[in-house]
Amino acid sequence: MSVPDELLGTREIDTPDAMHDLGVTLGRALEPGDVVVLTGGLGAGKTTLTRGIGEGLGIRGPVQSPTFVIARTHPSLIGGAPLVHVDAYRLGSAVELDDLDIDVPSSVVIVEWGRGMAEHLAESWWEIEITPQTGGRGLDSACGTIAGHTAELDADAPRTVAITRHP
Repeated sequence: MSVPDELLGTREIDTPDAMHDLGVTLGRALEPGDVVVLTGGLGAGKTTLTRGIGEGLGIRGPVQSPTFVIARTHPSLIGGAPLVHVDAYRLGSAVELDDLDIDVPSSVVIVEWGRGMAEHLAESWWEIEITPQTGGRGLDSACGTIAGHTAELDADAPRTVAITRHP
C-alpha cells in the first residue's frame, strides 16, 4: 500500500476543486488490492474525491455516485487497476457487500458509507472521513437530518478530511 505518509492525518479542504485534487493525488498512489472506506454526510464530497481518485488512476469515467446501482466498475485506460466504486448506504450488512463479488486483489475499491461493513475486504485499508465545518458556513444543525444523514447547506464550505490507515 503506497499512499505516502504525508497524505495521512487531518487537513482542511476549502473547495470542491481542492477535494478533487486530493483525490487525484491519492489515485496516483493507490494500487490493486487497496480498499478505501469513505465516510461523510450527504454532500460532504465523497463522490468528488472519488472522481479525483479515478482521474489519478486513469480510469474510464464518468464517475458518478453509485447510489442506485450499488457498485460501478471503471476500467483503466492506461493498463492499471480498475476502480470499483461502491455505495453501501442501501446495503444491510457485510454479507450483502460480499454478494457483490468484488475482485478486491485486482482492483482499487472505494466504498462510500462502508464503515462497519467494508473493513473485512482486505487485511489493511484506508479510511477517509470528510466532515463539513461548522460555525457560520456549511452545516446547519437546525435543519436536522435527511434519512439519518446530516443535511448540508453550502457546497463550498470547508471540510476537514482525515486519512488513516488500518491496521
